[in-house]
Amino acid sequence: MRRATLIPVEPAVAEAMEGKAGGTLPRELVASPAFLLARLGFEIKARSIVEFGGLGFTPYHFSVLALLEEGARETQATIADALRLDRSQLVGMLDSLEERGLIERRRDPQDRRRQSVSMTPSGKKALVSLRAIITRLQDEFLAPLSPQEREELHGLLLRLAQYHDPRCA
Repeated sequence: MRRATLIPVEPAVAEAMEGKAGGTLPRELVASPAFLLARLGFEIKARSIVEFGGLGFTPYHFSVLALLEEGARETQATIADALRLDRSQLVGMLDSLEERGLIERRRDPQDRRRQSVSMTPSGKKALVSLRAIITRLQDEFLAPLSPQEREELHGLLLRLAQYHDPRCA
């Protein structure tokens, strides 16, 4: 599977990065849970970027729509803070979602500087499609694990996430 990178990579280098040119990773790295978490995180993110990109979305679009589904109305500021996005970066994403009719923004009558954001019925349909992609990717990614092992892994990851980020509670 050929992956997109942010910088041009020669084919021989790309094959080496994919592990096709032989060799293994240093034992010290493979023995490191932090290294493995980062490596696997990059891999699943790269796959999701490719899959979402095929529909003209990014993982950030998915995150925004998932967040909006859980709250009736959110302000741009609370969305940016919840997802830890730069507010100016979020504006561009919201512009994109609004142009496609997936969200609506309205000025707050009490504070004209604030805009509330809500998902449209088309946004809900798009979220269903994006969830199907994530579910498929997770199933492919976690294929070597049994259902019980997947549950255990999720529990351990959730415990770590809650310890390091109280928003995961």
